[in-house]
Amino acid sequence: MGILDFIQLSNFEEAAASFGKDGPFDHIVIDGFFKPNVADALECEFPDFDDPVWHSYDNAIEIKRVSNNWNVFPALTYSVFSALNSDEFVKLLSNSLLGGRQLYADNGLNGGGWHIHKRGGKLNTHLDYSLHPKLKLQRKLNIIIYMNSAWLPEWGGSLGLWGNESADAPGDLVRKIDAKFNRAVIFDTTQNSWHGLPEPLDCPDDQYRKSMAVYFLCDPPADVDERGKALFAPTDAQKSDPDVLDLIRKRSDIRSASDVYRRDRS
Repeated sequence: MGILDFIQLSNFEEAAASFGKDGPFDHIVIDGFFKPNVADALECEFPDFDDPVWHSYDNAIEIKRVSNNWNVFPALTYSVFSALNSDEFVKLLSNSLLGGRQLYADNGLNGGGWHIHKRGGKLNTHLDYSLHPKLKLQRKLNIIIYMNSAWLPEWGGSLGLWGNESADAPGDLVRKIDAKFNRAVIFDTTQNSWHGLPEPLDCPDDQYRKSMAVYFLCDPPADVDERGKALFAPTDAQKSDPDVLDLIRKRSDIRSASDVYRRDRS
């Protein structure tokens, strides 16, 4: 099956026309991304928060669970992730958003896959990795699709987009995008694209912020930032906390990030 079996192409095309027209960095919001029956079925396949498929992060800058293991994806989820990484969808993104610039899929879903946050979950404002740690290609586009049909905006969890004056720290918060069911957000990650959800979620204990994420790569320019891990920013309350600042330093260092990961899982 191809990508057009799963997505509502007209909704994608309508949103794609505005790519590059709004700041703080190039992005679009696509409501009704998947066909309704596909979205409903994907939500049903999403694992419970306490399912053993998850890898957990639980520290001062990120409280979330993730899984990018193809072996645990149910049938439809597997097919949809395959379609999102297909040449067909990659070409659609390239032609619709980047003027035909060469894009590559990351079939390993490095950092992507299923994401879930419970009450209190958060993700500090950050820049994504710049160079893929295995492929050495530059990360160019993110697509995130929200998968909880019961989610209410008053619970938080909006994706924040911050001003991009510097690669060292975010500027002002420019836009918040609610985590509406079957809404996709696509954005360019190469424009000092600070984003995140640093405010802890205030949802009921039986509700979770759920999303699917896939990332796309391009050939790196000569002056590419060689950062191989995400670079986090402290919240205002954390800026003078030496422990948090040390955690951010270690988390952004690809040599020590595995130690942070092992500690989170223990």
